[in-house]
Amino acid sequence: MIEDEATIAGAVAARLRAEGFDVEIANDGIGGVALCQRLRPDLVVLDLMLPGLDGIEVCRRIQRERHVPVLMLTAKDSETDLEVGLGVGADDYLTKPFSPRELVARVRALLRRADRFPSLAGERIRIGTLVIDPDTRYVSNNGQEVHLTPTEFALLFRLAQTPHVVFGRRRLLEEVWGYRIGSGERTVDSHVRAIRRKLGARTIRTVHGIGYALDTNDFL
Repeated sequence: MIEDEATIAGAVAARLRAEGFDVEIANDGIGGVALCQRLRPDLVVLDLMLPGLDGIEVCRRIQRERHVPVLMLTAKDSETDLEVGLGVGADDYLTKPFSPRELVARVRALLRRADRFPSLAGERIRIGTLVIDPDTRYVSNNGQEVHLTPTEFALLFRLAQTPHVVFGRRRLLEEVWGYRIGSGERTVDSHVRAIRRKLGARTIRTVHGIGYALDTNDFL
């Protein structure tokens, strides 16, 4: 856990330890990067606002060698800050104040999903100019490789498996993130916006009041 507020760090660490997790704490960005390099953790709980290096730069650095699941904590509710964090490899976020019970549930879900990532099942998908390969996590459009974070890839792949089918946010949270709790829907929205920035604004169609669907017409 990388968190500069000692009260929050202590409370969260105590709750996670009570749930059976081994927890180490760093209280600034530079120390957090060093701790991750030394321990190679299974998951990182990362505050967005940190002294030394902010959470976005910390996330970028700890993802360089390998992907590690990151749950970002933020006192901000700015879409820009959150999407930049998700764009450099964070998998999800919680806005302070948050429920310790919800944090534990999300940590467990992210760890379950990390276990599933190496065996993401399915054949290579071709939809017009779009190619998605689950074995290599390769995505290209018009012959140009598109770099997606692991979460962006998993979301795009699920939508592409059944194009034109509309997925509700809660269904996507369950099937992509592994969440069985009725919260976190804004996480889906943020990742959809990130994919649109990389593949085109019309790539994923919003069905108001329901959810999202892959728009294959954008790749013809």
